[in-house]
Amino acid sequence: MAARAGDEMSGPALMLAGFAIAGSAAEASLLLAGLTAAAAVGGPVLGALLDRAARPGRLLAGALLLYAAGLGTILMGLGHLPIAVSVLIAVFTGLLGPALSGGWTAQLPRVVPPAGLPRANTLDAMTFSLASLTGPALAGIVAELAGAPTAVVLSVVLIGVAVPSAWTLPARSGPPLDGRPGSVLGSLISGARIMVENRHLARATLISVICCMAEGMLVACLPLLGVQVLGDADRGALLLSCAAAAALAANAVLSRLPRPITPDTIIWAAALIQAAALSLATIDQPALLIAAMLLVGIAQGPQLTALFAVRHREAPDSLRSQIFTTGASLKITAFALGAATAGPLATWSLPTALALSATLSAVAALTFRLIRARRRVHASR
Repeated sequence: MAARAGDEMSGPALMLAGFAIAGSAAEASLLLAGLTAAAAVGGPVLGALLDRAARPGRLLAGALLLYAAGLGTILMGLGHLPIAVSVLIAVFTGLLGPALSGGWTAQLPRVVPPAGLPRANTLDAMTFSLASLTGPALAGIVAELAGAPTAVVLSVVLIGVAVPSAWTLPARSGPPLDGRPGSVLGSLISGARIMVENRHLARATLISVICCMAEGMLVACLPLLGVQVLGDADRGALLLSCAAAAALAANAVLSRLPRPITPDTIIWAAALIQAAALSLATIDQPALLIAAMLLVGIAQGPQLTALFAVRHREAPDSLRSQIFTTGASLKITAFALGAATAGPLATWSLPTALALSATLSAVAALTFRLIRARRRVHASR
């Protein structure tokens, strides 16, 4: 929770610090783009290294330390180093970003018994919602009270607090995979093959990535939604808190159901709920917009929990970390692509941008059925 809150806080805090020190919104956004863009490359490699390590917790702890150190270096360089150098540091720091998401989640089977994994999986997913709720809020509050650089420092401290827990994670029970020439590349190829060939992993990953792209489009629309529907751009950003709170509540309710719904069903049903919510957001009414954001959270929370459950169920232990960090990388990249696409589109037509995001979510749900149907036809032959 501490590491993920620090991660969620670091992006907004870094943007605020960049704007406060450099005085340029463009340069501030470049820092955030650099921090997130490298995740697509860093995730698979970091996951493969975690899978090969005899003590993956210590490698994870090192990644957290380097990520925190990178944030601190960017902050110290603002106003003193050329912006290109600061962005380059942000890119190298962003390579380690998936450690704060998939890198943690992949370690769950080593610290809980099999019977406790579903509950631990739900709690793990809830930390994402809590982090997305508290991280940006902390960044804004601390920046307002003590200055934007202090907000970056606090995010570094939160990430650092998690290092001892990562360091003391148990060692791998089986033999480590290191020591074989070329095995890192072989692991990357094997992980990619499993994510494509395993029907359950492939469709869960594809649906979550498409839904994440739709979420990125929604986030890009929030300032305009705040202005047009709620009267202020800042109020649009507060809608994210509504979604995060609903995600927490939905996971809490779902975890107490006497007869659990299968995670595969939850994944495609959540995509349909998100599509309905985004369609509702196109109606220019404050109450309906708030209801739409609550529905988005009701979809997001359980879908993330279900996604983790499918990965834990389908991923072999030798490739577990890679599958989790690669999935996190794909989602980060899809979110960024969705936000980049929706920005100019929302400026031209906000309803069109929201309708496109709703369509993407509906396509994600349809993808689940198409992949299953294709596999069944192939099997019947």
